[in-house]
Amino acid sequence: MSSTESNVIDLTWYGHATWRLRSGEKSIWIDPFLNDNPSCPIKSAEVEGCDAILLTHGHFDHVADAAELANRFGATLVANYEIVQWFSANHKVANGIGMNIGGRTTVAGISVKMVPAIHSSSLPDGSYGGLAGGFVVAVGQKTIYTAGDTCVFSDMSRLATQIDLAILPIGDLFTMGPEDSLEAIRLLQPRTVVPSHYNTWPPIAQDTDKWAQDVRLHTPSHPIVPIIGSPFSF
Repeated sequence: MSSTESNVIDLTWYGHATWRLRSGEKSIWIDPFLNDNPSCPIKSAEVEGCDAILLTHGHFDHVADAAELANRFGATLVANYEIVQWFSANHKVANGIGMNIGGRTTVAGISVKMVPAIHSSSLPDGSYGGLAGGFVVAVGQKTIYTAGDTCVFSDMSRLATQIDLAILPIGDLFTMGPEDSLEAIRLLQPRTVVPSHYNTWPPIAQDTDKWAQDVRLHTPSHPIVPIIGSPFSF
């Protein structure tokens, strides 16, 4: 990947906690939940490229379409060891990197570090899903933190090392809500922050205009409220 390519990063939200990161010709999908996602404007068959897949934990609404994408594109699945082994055994996913909290690897030309999250994790058939996590992704000179499903926790302050963009859940009930996300932002100090894991179903509905206003008033970060299916660059 050339330095010019690595300076431009596009992110697209596909509803719930599904994101596509694109840098140059590389496409990295995070927690792909497409076909059964009521918020998603596309089906997995419409995805045109996938070089790597990052899975934060094993719940169905984060892994549902991972096997189809991995097998169709020969993409590398990156997740904790238990999840990668499960996809290999149950879905014949050939390319996987099983890791654990604190580990770092390189995939599709980017650096990926798995960091803690506080959340449960089980796979669609009830199998043990290992520890839930988040990822710190370095693309060129830029750093993206995707928290996965988590509450706010004090060790987020250890990640506050020039994060360019943070993806944080705000849906409440299953993850942190809008108020706790403000504390997470103050701990992380990202330049830019975007919300995730909200408005898929009524129990996690949130007012993102109010959230963005509160971010501006109470944190040093710049909020972006994404439009589903519309990429934005940073």
